[in-house]
Amino acid sequence: MKLVSAQVKNFRCILDSNTVEIGRTTCLVGKNESGKTAFLKALEGLRSVTPEYARYDKTENYPRRHLANYDSRHEGNEAEVIITVWQLEESDKDALKKEFGEEALIGDEVSISKSYGDENPTWGVSIDHRAVLRQLSMRFNLSSADEDPIKGAEDTQSAAKQLADVAEPTTAQSKMRAALDEYRDCDVSQKAIDILDERTPKFLYFSHYDRMSGALSINKLNEDKSQDRIDEGDRIFLDFLEYAGTTLDELDSAAQFEVMNAKCEAAANQITDQIFEYWTQNDQLSIEVRLDEGRPEDPPPFNTGPVARARVKNNMHRVTVPFSERSAGFIWFFSFLVKFAQIIRDRGNVIILLDEPGLTLHGAAQKDLLRYFKEELEPNHQLIYSTHSPFMVPADDLASVRTVEDVVHRDQRGRQRSEGTKVRADVITTDPQTNFPVFGAMGFEVTQGLIIAPNTLLVEGPSDILYLQAISRKLKSLERIHLDPKWAICPSGGIDRILPFVRLFHGNHLNTVVLTDFERGQKRKLDALYKSEMLEEGRIVLATEIAEQEEADVEDFFTPDFFAELLNHTYDLTGAHKLTAEKLTNAKEGTQRLVKKAEAYFALLPDAMPLFGHYDPALYLLKNPGLLDMQTAAVEKTLERFEEAFKRIARYA
Repeated sequence: MKLVSAQVKNFRCILDSNTVEIGRTTCLVGKNESGKTAFLKALEGLRSVTPEYARYDKTENYPRRHLANYDSRHEGNEAEVIITVWQLEESDKDALKKEFGEEALIGDEVSISKSYGDENPTWGVSIDHRAVLRQLSMRFNLSSADEDPIKGAEDTQSAAKQLADVAEPTTAQSKMRAALDEYRDCDVSQKAIDILDERTPKFLYFSHYDRMSGALSINKLNEDKSQDRIDEGDRIFLDFLEYAGTTLDELDSAAQFEVMNAKCEAAANQITDQIFEYWTQNDQLSIEVRLDEGRPEDPPPFNTGPVARARVKNNMHRVTVPFSERSAGFIWFFSFLVKFAQIIRDRGNVIILLDEPGLTLHGAAQKDLLRYFKEELEPNHQLIYSTHSPFMVPADDLASVRTVEDVVHRDQRGRQRSEGTKVRADVITTDPQTNFPVFGAMGFEVTQGLIIAPNTLLVEGPSDILYLQAISRKLKSLERIHLDPKWAICPSGGIDRILPFVRLFHGNHLNTVVLTDFERGQKRKLDALYKSEMLEEGRIVLATEIAEQEEADVEDFFTPDFFAELLNHTYDLTGAHKLTAEKLTNAKEGTQRLVKKAEAYFALLPDAMPLFGHYDPALYLLKNPGLLDMQTAAVEKTLERFEEAFKRIARYA
């Protein structure tokens, strides 16, 4: 069974999350207090591995601002919390077909939902009852006469009742009745649920990530075991030894030093190879495992009896230090990998929910953690995790990203009103703080690729990248001059940040061209770029030169007519709000830049209307290139301007 969608309602800050598509790995991105945890906790409550979490608590979890009106809002019924859809895998279908026959299953999806007050979820499984009855009739060789009592039965429950009313049932009828009695309530749908319930993953939620102890006293461990209170850090240490291929009992029972030493070294080598496959921050480290007697001057409980210790050796500096003295990030990463290796082994079929994993890790180490997710967790488990770190956003798989935003609007009196948390597949939202991790990930990924790319085109921002890609594809299809794919495009963040990028690329001997916006007041910054003499003047292509105006952005390569049409499609502007070239041009005087005019126009729209964002129209055009197929003078002029920019860039290819 594979989870394919989930919709959360009436839970904490979520009134209705929208239907959220769930993939093999799903990344929830949002700022603090946006509702990421609420979404994960609602999922966990559907089928938690924790027996105590069998019901949703209405007082604790129902949106507090509506709790007083609970009964009136739901007309005496319990409020629904979660609706999920699951895809049947081939093994699930085979299990149902084995029980009910080839024709019984209708469709390959089932629904599972849960409301307040429910201890068990409600299932929706489509089974053809008549097909099941036909299959049972064939299995038990019912004759035509035997089938007479159940010919009018619409479902298995009716058939069971009708067979029970037969005064003197035949042997075949008795066998069929006995088979129906094995179904819960004589209902084949309930039997199907029982079969699938055992095959459906449960949810394993983590928000608190314990860290492994660096040393473990066997005397204290035995005492804690007797009182059933083993410290979680000590428990991870025991998991660590198992992960390394040994146990504490094995080490402690070794009668000879060489035997014990061999086991310790083997465990150390094993764990070093496994852990450092994913920790790439320092390849000069290795793990040592020791078992020795506590020394009187050591702090209790490590001053008496056998003590197991984990130490980290730095081969470059030729020194070992206690595990607990390594960086917080290293300890977290090490503990996480050990703990999850054991969880995966012991828990079996689970969907893993991780709330803000890897917060203490360096950005590159967070990338290592993503690689661990992909290589170790994803092949065997669905994974849903939340983050607000750009480095935890999979820039190479933005289709797996879902933005989480507490949507707020203003009413007619100007008061803020929350619509609750919304979870969306559109990675571009109206909230810049929600967007930040996504665009940070995109920028980091692009920059990482560009540092080693021989041909680098430096632009201002991500929206420029999208426009260049969309228009270049169209020009290529027309066999006109387009952007050569050898150019790797890097966003700089503005003309004032271009010079540091140029220095970086110049130092790496990259072939660099700059395409930049320009406005009044930036002449000194442009002069500084020219004076650096790291780029010849022709390599700096100003948007003003292409748009033939004193101030310009890449958006000014578009004619006002076409840009207005693009905004109408992007934001679904109709009726009185529909943009025209005249409205756009007159929206703001004193500037030639279409972006500034668009910002001014949208600022005058009612609060219920969308806000203008630089990225929205760029993304829309990339997704809907058919707009460029219009045979109009506005489109042709736009294509000509982009083509001129590509000609200038091509001189340096």
